[in-house]
Amino acid sequence: MELHNNSTTFEISGASSQVQEKLNKPQRTRHKSLQFEEDLIHEEDSRLIYVNDWRRTNDKYEFTGNEIRTSKYTLITFLPKNIFIQFHRVAYLYFLGIAALNQLPPLAVFGRTVSLFPLLFVLSVTAVKDGYEDWRRHRSDEVENNREALVLCVHQFQKKKWKKIQAGEVVKICANETIPCDMVLLGTSDPSGIAYVQTMNLDGESNLKTRYARQETASTVLDVGAISGLIRCEQPNRNIYEFRANMEFNGQRCPLNQSNIVLRGCQLKNTEWVIGVVVYAGQETKAMLNSAASPSKRSKLEIYMNRETLWLSVFLFIMCLVVALGMGLWLERHKNHLDTLPYYRKRYFTTGRSSGKTYKYYGIYMETFFSFLSSIIVFQIMIPISLYITMELVRLGQSYFMIEDNHMYDSISDTRFQCRSLNINEDLGQVRYVFSDKTGTLTENKMEFQRASIYGKNYGSSLIRPDLLEENGSVHATTVKGRGQKLKSQIAIDNELMQLLHKDLAGDERIAAHEFFLTLAACNTVIPIPTPSSSCMESESHETGAIDYQGESPDELALVAAASAYGYTLFERTSGHIVIDVNGEKLRLDLLGLHEFDSVRKRMSVVIRFPNNTVKVLVKGADSSMFSILAEDSGRNSHVRHATQSHLSEYASQGLRTLVVAAMDLTDEELSEWQCKYEDASTSLTDRSVKLRQTAAFIECNLNLLGATGIEDKLQDGVPEAIESLRQAGIKVWVLTGDKQETAISIGLSSKLLTTDMNQIIINGNSEDECRSLLADAKAKYFVKSLDCRNKYAKYKKDAEITLDRTKSSSTPQQHAEKEEEVQSTSHALIIDGNSLVYVLEKDLESELFNLATSCKVVLCCRVAPLQKAGIVDLIKSRTDDMTLAIGDGANDGYILFTAFSTTSALTDLSSVFYSLIYTSIPTIVVGILDKDLNDETLLQYPRLYGAGHRQESYNMHLFWITMIDTLWQSLVIFSVPVFIYSESSIDIWSMGSLWTIAIVILVSVHLAMDIQRWILVTHVAVWGSIIITYGCMIAVDSIPIFPNYGTIYHLAKSPSYWLSIFLILTIALLPRFLFKIIRQSFWPSDIQIAREAEILGDQPDNLHSTSSKASG
Repeated sequence: MELHNNSTTFEISGASSQVQEKLNKPQRTRHKSLQFEEDLIHEEDSRLIYVNDWRRTNDKYEFTGNEIRTSKYTLITFLPKNIFIQFHRVAYLYFLGIAALNQLPPLAVFGRTVSLFPLLFVLSVTAVKDGYEDWRRHRSDEVENNREALVLCVHQFQKKKWKKIQAGEVVKICANETIPCDMVLLGTSDPSGIAYVQTMNLDGESNLKTRYARQETASTVLDVGAISGLIRCEQPNRNIYEFRANMEFNGQRCPLNQSNIVLRGCQLKNTEWVIGVVVYAGQETKAMLNSAASPSKRSKLEIYMNRETLWLSVFLFIMCLVVALGMGLWLERHKNHLDTLPYYRKRYFTTGRSSGKTYKYYGIYMETFFSFLSSIIVFQIMIPISLYITMELVRLGQSYFMIEDNHMYDSISDTRFQCRSLNINEDLGQVRYVFSDKTGTLTENKMEFQRASIYGKNYGSSLIRPDLLEENGSVHATTVKGRGQKLKSQIAIDNELMQLLHKDLAGDERIAAHEFFLTLAACNTVIPIPTPSSSCMESESHETGAIDYQGESPDELALVAAASAYGYTLFERTSGHIVIDVNGEKLRLDLLGLHEFDSVRKRMSVVIRFPNNTVKVLVKGADSSMFSILAEDSGRNSHVRHATQSHLSEYASQGLRTLVVAAMDLTDEELSEWQCKYEDASTSLTDRSVKLRQTAAFIECNLNLLGATGIEDKLQDGVPEAIESLRQAGIKVWVLTGDKQETAISIGLSSKLLTTDMNQIIINGNSEDECRSLLADAKAKYFVKSLDCRNKYAKYKKDAEITLDRTKSSSTPQQHAEKEEEVQSTSHALIIDGNSLVYVLEKDLESELFNLATSCKVVLCCRVAPLQKAGIVDLIKSRTDDMTLAIGDGANDGYILFTAFSTTSALTDLSSVFYSLIYTSIPTIVVGILDKDLNDETLLQYPRLYGAGHRQESYNMHLFWITMIDTLWQSLVIFSVPVFIYSESSIDIWSMGSLWTIAIVILVSVHLAMDIQRWILVTHVAVWGSIIITYGCMIAVDSIPIFPNYGTIYHLAKSPSYWLSIFLILTIALLPRFLFKIIRQSFWPSDIQIAREAEILGDQPDNLHSTSSKASG
């Protein structure tokens, strides 16, 4: 379909070809394009399938069985493979090293069991989660593999499990059953060999597809004893839109194509049964070859955490080096007084057997080295392992609230939001690219006939509702079945056009209208299925009954339904004829041939013979391809042509999908010549599609223009508004669809994804060299730069704006920026088809496509296979750090506790474990789940606020280092204040450790409270309750006599110095952060802060748009 608009279109079309995947060429990755070839199926490269003889077919045991496996693990590989995947987290390697060091006797700072417990706990929790998910996959595989199908065995069909089916076996599938493997059809319940399958599980399309059994086999398939033959087909490949083979049957050799094969995962619909022979089974089926192994998903935050963990490790190494160096210098300085110092002993001072012996002393150098290793153990809290437990629990809580969110509940389908992966929740706020399918995502795939231009006259400007026509008895009831559900056709009728069709006139206008609707009813692949209510057709009544229509294209369904509404009801279709009910009179037309729609011709034609032996070719297609093949203008024809073009422009401006309809009479000589060419082309194994196009061109010429149609595509509610919001949020939307190019463009216009002011760059290439040329021409025409150049330009523009704001005197930077922006326009839309992507997604062309695509606001990829969609996503993911979406908390601060240069810990083992698991974990989890920056109403009203996520305003390296400096300051304050206050005191190390513990807990709680935006009762209980819980645990632990810190809290709490220390720690430690937040929010407020203050004050943030646009730009 051709769309008319005022946008500039840059279209470079090359002849499309049907090409096959190169299996002998190694693939770079599973996420790259399909590799195809046009060569003939050579004898040595082909696969031989002996029909009904699986032993001979697989005599060399080279073919796989039909068993599939989608799970990641087995019982043997689960433990090593899962641990290997988990240790992709750099911090886990760090914790493993810490636990290993703590097992050495000289370095056992904490209890050996205690040091292992946190790591083992985290590994176990994650392993249980991963094991459960994989168990579900195993269970799904087991159910799939143990399904049963009817397989021919000893002249009768017997049930057999799917996993035991072999290539070469003959399988029978009944209605509504799923196809277990890729099969070539041998026969169907329909005498003409037609079958209907639903391919939703394969390509997402819910419209039924038509498949055919060869007439040579369809007539003999019921005699199961006579089923035999040889199929020579291509090797397994991922191309679901192409299949080339030939079959030898009863001494005859006939070609096979994609219309003769049904693929695994499809469902048989509206067909009682089909019989086929297995050509590909199990992992070799096209469905399984297209199901790339799902990678282990890790969020962007987790990747950043690995990076920060490395930096923390460097910082930790430096700290431990300083401590070890200090330890060595201290030992050297006091080497003669080591037995009399308060915190160090070289020899035993106890009485008895050990008196006077060396007390774990290994010499200055070894003691220095051990001090370095011990420091690593003591300072391990810098990277708390509880952080990962906290993240898992926060993600779980967030998923619960997302699933239970009533705003994301669909009452029509009774479905809620589904969270299939807990590892990437936080990535939802950082998405920069959205890759969307069309069917069921943007549209409902429901279309309605709205306008018609017939013989130069415009119809449809004033339509009458069907209920009004029903009162006059002139409405034709039609039930259209689209997308798997019945849709009552309530097509509004143009009364003037209806009257014209019922006039007994023989004028040109009446004849054109008759042939116009005859073309709509006949020139398609729609299959009519009479419903029980239509059984009266054979009775004396001539009233049209209800019809269910099945078809691959919703456009064709809409046109056929419209024809029926105007009295031309498609009633029956076979491979040899069609029957159309014209106002109650049945008209049987012989179907001599059909040229299906393709992206090169952009039209479809059908050759039919009328009862009076008149032969006509009926054609419909895009206006860009139709007007060039019309007969020469003369008199009335010229007026009709110009009027139709004017009407098409009007329809396009209304966002309607347009088609042009034409027809021509064929002479006997033309028919005979065409039939010869058609027979040769349809049976050719080489360049079949090219020959069929040449044959079509022979009859698709000198056509008589009949008119044009305008169809409204039904979008899902809110799609244009949602796309506009995504655009304002700085998110680029790419549509990847298996639909035809014209359909994708129409959807883009109706969904407001494409606008009339966009330059459409259309790439339709036929070879690698041609695609290279097309990309280069497009980049040169629209001055497309590389991403690095655009980033430098954006930085220059920002600097120029800052300079302009400061000087207020010079306009040179602004003029330069405006000139550059005018040259490098961003109002482009790239439209590329799957055939071009076959060649473009190569190593040397990917960068060209990337630069062109990322400079466009919109990208439409048409006729793409599932694996090509993955290649497009990988194109962005492999070249940018931007988050992509394909349509599926804060950490505890670590504080440094040390005593002089000794690595003696002031904390007990229980205190270290309780700090991460009890004292500080609950507030972080609660805040991570419940806290939110803004209300959903504000976020929906100002989509630009979303840009803060992919701009990483809340988490970046700059803030990381600021936080590290702040943490170092707080650590020094926590250590120095009590040491200074108790410098003249005789307080022991355990009392000091108890003071530090409670001071840290209070400090991190207040620190967290400073960042909370939404205070509710649960938040108050979690934050302040953690302090109370800490005191309770400390009292309980200090009341146990066997612990060294027995009774310390009771003595400390009585001293004013204790409370003074806590107050000074809080004040001095948090003062820099408090001042930093005040200054930043006062002079450099973020968009989110402005919107939050507006929420509180109830005002509209007037300056939000300007600041957001600058930031997003």
